[in-house]
Amino acid sequence: MRIGLVCPYSLAVPGGVQAHVTGLAAALRGLGHSVSVLAPSGRAFAVPFNGSVARLAFGPRAYLRVRRWLRDGDFDLLHLHEPIAPSLSFLALTLARGPVVATFHTSFDRSWILLAAQGVLRPQLEKVTARIAVSEPARRVQVEHLGGDAVEIPNGVDVGFFAGASPLPGYPRSGGTIGFVGRFDEPRKGMSVLVDAVRYLDRPGLRLLVAGRGNAAALRAACPQAEVLGEVSDATKASLLRSVDVLCAPNTGGESFGIVLAEALAAGTPVVASDLDAFRRVLGPAASFSPPGDPAALASSLASMLDDPLRRREFAFAGASRALAFDWSVVADSVLRVYEAATSASPLPSRM
Repeated sequence: MRIGLVCPYSLAVPGGVQAHVTGLAAALRGLGHSVSVLAPSGRAFAVPFNGSVARLAFGPRAYLRVRRWLRDGDFDLLHLHEPIAPSLSFLALTLARGPVVATFHTSFDRSWILLAAQGVLRPQLEKVTARIAVSEPARRVQVEHLGGDAVEIPNGVDVGFFAGASPLPGYPRSGGTIGFVGRFDEPRKGMSVLVDAVRYLDRPGLRLLVAGRGNAAALRAACPQAEVLGEVSDATKASLLRSVDVLCAPNTGGESFGIVLAEALAAGTPVVASDLDAFRRVLGPAASFSPPGDPAALASSLASMLDDPLRRREFAFAGASRALAFDWSVVADSVLRVYEAATSASPLPSRM
């Protein structure tokens, strides 16, 4: 099958959607399919949304690029991610002819912009042959805001890749290490809560190992225990997860999945996470939860994990078992079943 995948966000910036699209492309190619990925490059505009910053491409030049890609690709099926964003995905949707699968990643309670854009979005969304949501919160957006439903298929993870990673040089180390992966300069990721929790812990030798985008100097000044690696490769991220005693996800809200949580499960890393609905659905009983935005409670949860090696081993075992449901071998198979249904419902190829 010739498949066109469209990622709305720049692949130059790490993120859950980007990881999902590139991982899905690799899994589909491994199954013998021809896959082309279209994503912003070069000039991508930073657009604040849902407590985060999306880097998107839109406008006449992007439109011409999408049209050329569709013409040259001669795809049997088009798979768009976040097609309602002002992005390459939406442009591809306006030009699409034939079977279209759309995956929705975002969760939010209410969007006045989305409500105002209903008149523009609905005619385009009628072109979508099948919808996927990566989580129940993301599926709920379809039901409550977009007048449709979606099959739930989670983000995928290469379980073997994370399970087989080696720790970083010098790790694990005595004194305990807490890990954090994400854009720590975005308030909803909860780094300020984690920094305050580390202060509550007040433990000699404790380290906070951080990977992600943000002001490293400011973080080190606020938290001398922090070792900031910056933006890292997937291999270094996997090694980080294998190096820490516990991964902390102190997010305050606005999450629909949390790909790093699934990666931590695959790595056999115990997790302490904010008690968010999306996080509970990913982690289930294989993690410890703390009320969002409460540094004292977070410190208590972290201390319970750091002080109990047996508890960490139990969570690591439970997490590794739970991660199998997110392996690409399972997720790609589910996505292919949606593709088959979409092409059966709309047999014409997605051509210009």
